[in-house]
Amino acid sequence: MSTIAPPSPLLLALEGRAWFELAALVPALPALGRAPRGDGHPVLVLPGYLADDASTRALRWFLRDRGYHAHAWRLGRNNGPTSETVTGLTERLETLHRRHGRTVSLVGWSLGGIYARELARAFPERVRCVITLASPFRDPLATNVVRLARLGLGPRPAGDPSVPIERLRAPLPVPTTSFYSVTDGIVAWQSCLADEGALAENLAVRSSHCGMGHHPTVLLAIADRLAQLEGAWRPYVPQALAWWPFTPALGTTVA
Repeated sequence: MSTIAPPSPLLLALEGRAWFELAALVPALPALGRAPRGDGHPVLVLPGYLADDASTRALRWFLRDRGYHAHAWRLGRNNGPTSETVTGLTERLETLHRRHGRTVSLVGWSLGGIYARELARAFPERVRCVITLASPFRDPLATNVVRLARLGLGPRPAGDPSVPIERLRAPLPVPTTSFYSVTDGIVAWQSCLADEGALAENLAVRSSHCGMGHHPTVLLAIADRLAQLEGAWRPYVPQALAWWPFTPALGTTVA
């Protein structure tokens, strides 16, 4: 039973701004080139519902430019938590962990972020940190995707949706950063909030849902998070990106 309402139809209509957020990458290139470089550890990037690796290409390009071994999930279109997806993700994480001999950071967009959290919960010894982008793990039903599906206007996610909400919401044993936007037109921003603690934080950004994975401000903050030394995680400091001139700075205050 959903406990959080989906976003308003007006916000859904504003999702077209994702194309402008993608276009903003061009003027943002000088700033992106000054983002922190990392230590070359592997990063696995997981797409959102009904998306595939093409949707995360800009993000992976940026991460490779910052010195990371950024990997696609290579499981085709994300149709939901099918048994093939669950098995494939487990094998993909194991392969990358074995190939690089290092823990793997997970970056998941929307439904991909829920996958990332559950991978980290199941295999914490293989995961360095988790970054979720507009991922509704507090209440996966609080989305306009579900609303439209109930009206017969869209597909329902395949696979087993029966994982208890209490488990999805539970804190992770690895550092976690959750990005959310109060103007998200696909998922309710309240459903993207982690319980903040010693290893968990929430970062607000003014972004669409469909553009969050290539939003310049989000990319800069992801670089900041991934560049931390393993075992020395600290909460994000908003002033760290104060020089970014094109969009409002990220904040950690929950509205």
